[in-house]
Amino acid sequence: MEKEMLQPQIANIVQNIEKVIIGKRDVTTLSIVALLAGGHVLLEDVPGVGKTMLVRALAKSVSAQFRRIQFTPDLLPSDVTGVSIYNPKEGQFEYKAGPIMGHIILADEINRTSPKTQSALLEAMEEGNITVDGITRPLPRPFFVMATQNPIEYEGTYPLPEAQLDRFLLKMKMGYPSLLEEIDILHRVERKAPIDDLQPVITVEELLSLQKHVKEVYVGEPIKRYIVEIVQRTRSHASIYLGVSPRGSVALMKAAQAYAFMHTRDFVIPDDIQFLAPYVLSHRLILKPEAKFDGLSAEEVIMQLLSRTPVPVQR
Repeated sequence: MEKEMLQPQIANIVQNIEKVIIGKRDVTTLSIVALLAGGHVLLEDVPGVGKTMLVRALAKSVSAQFRRIQFTPDLLPSDVTGVSIYNPKEGQFEYKAGPIMGHIILADEINRTSPKTQSALLEAMEEGNITVDGITRPLPRPFFVMATQNPIEYEGTYPLPEAQLDRFLLKMKMGYPSLLEEIDILHRVERKAPIDDLQPVITVEELLSLQKHVKEVYVGEPIKRYIVEIVQRTRSHASIYLGVSPRGSVALMKAAQAYAFMHTRDFVIPDDIQFLAPYVLSHRLILKPEAKFDGLSAEEVIMQLLSRTPVPVQR
């Protein structure tokens, strides 16, 4: 992460989250980038490294409605979107909102539920509204989903297809803490969980205002060309079976606008693109089987492409 001053409101969110999440500044930054850009995040890592705690800390930092959906094999789409129930007194059906009707949604272990239920959530993420019994209902604004999944236990799971992974702005991992960080965690939770004392530092109205300012960040023509050149190289790379679609180009630009804004800049620079590209693009491509056999990861391929793509230089 670059050594730049953060927007005061963003700095308050970062400091608040770091009362709970230790030593994960990049992960915290990326979560806020997605929130500001109006995108969604997929957190993939082993159990116990703080995925759920990160979402809870972010939600508590914003004075917004937080909803948690624990995905299980028997969860139905109506358990997510809500259902219409007949009211005999009124003689009509009444809509009972599901947990999707919130500002910040934790979709816990999304790969443990059926594709039909997954699609209900992903449709809401893409369209910004839900349809129940033929009636379309808008979701609250802002609307931010952070989904988690465990990459280790595959028995009884339903991995997200590439077309659905593409709906997430960012995909990232928490990673294990260092020795000193893990000792610090023990100190902090020895008597009381820090998450219990976390207070909001920003309102929904302030967040919506920040999201509006993010869209005004300038993206120069050389930066746009740089983004497209990186994305197009994924379509001709020897190790890639399926390259990144134009949706990936749009996602990288929007994420870069948010990243520049939170670092008090009103314009995007190449460093923004280079930092964000592995998180924005790696889950949008499919590697060839032989590349996987050789131990090559999608993130490594993106880093290769970045090293080979000419960086625009300001004249």
